[in-house]
Amino acid sequence: MAKKTENAQEVIREIEAGKRYPIYFLMGEEPYYIDEISNRLLKLVLTESQQDFDQRILYGKDLSVAQLINEARRYPMLAPYQVILVREAQMIRNFEEEFLLYVQQPMPSTILIINYKYKSLDKRRKLYSALEQSALLFESKKMYDNQIPAWITRFLSEQEIQIEAKAAQMLADFLGTDLGRIVGELEKLKLLLKIKPYKITAAMVELNIGVSKEYNNFELIDAIKQKDQFKAQQIAQYFARNPKNNAMVVTLIVLFDYFSKLLMYHYLPDKSSSNVASQLGIPPFLVKNYQQGAQHYNANKVVRNISLIRHYDARLKGFEQAALPESELLRELLCLLMA
Repeated sequence: MAKKTENAQEVIREIEAGKRYPIYFLMGEEPYYIDEISNRLLKLVLTESQQDFDQRILYGKDLSVAQLINEARRYPMLAPYQVILVREAQMIRNFEEEFLLYVQQPMPSTILIINYKYKSLDKRRKLYSALEQSALLFESKKMYDNQIPAWITRFLSEQEIQIEAKAAQMLADFLGTDLGRIVGELEKLKLLLKIKPYKITAAMVELNIGVSKEYNNFELIDAIKQKDQFKAQQIAQYFARNPKNNAMVVTLIVLFDYFSKLLMYHYLPDKSSSNVASQLGIPPFLVKNYQQGAQHYNANKVVRNISLIRHYDARLKGFEQAALPESELLRELLCLLMA
């Protein structure tokens, strides 16, 4: 029995339905889902009384492969399974070479959970091939910045909580791609929700997280799509005064994503709202951003703007020309984008 997937929710549903694998090999750059799957297994496989006898948590920095295999080959005392969670398995010496022996013949009465964080196995190695045959092999990939607002919206909707698009973008800009940190801040905001229908607003984010609801990348895109140079420069000035929370590299990612999708919009034969949302991978309420942007930027201008963003990204990193301060680079770029 084996499975390879990148879908954490699918794995969690299987755990809740009672399906078990002898080895859960959880790897990848995003630790949030590795922890979620591990914690769900620890909670659901054994009862509380069984956990005292048949559940162990080990740490890679204190462990050899031989010790791990010895632990995994023990029999449970009271429960049908013993559950062993190995945190920081990537720190075990000679892991990929020596763990292969256990993977080829895992103990049926052991559920072994391997946390192999911040890296992935070499797919060309024998261990990876063996895990494909006998384990649940899960890879938790790092999310891109432009995927975070949609992830926040989806995460909350699963809990019957709405969030304003502007609020989701504000959180994404401020918190980056660390899902654990994002979830922590969302949990704080959820405590403020008292009356149904539950909804997180931009004002709540501004008041409780410390992000401006007037000067952020969401509002910057709103100004650019309307060619509102004055508003865009106001936002750039605010970013210059608060550089810690408004890194230009994040703004460039947002701008690149917007104009890339706007270029796609121009070449869509069917520009109905439902098709645009589907093809661009955006919520329906954001379609207007591209409808309005297309009125001010034809396809040629969009291509030019994508080239400009790439050029200024290179300048930010010190290539092509001597780098100016971020604030000056951004102001200069905004003038050219809306020219």
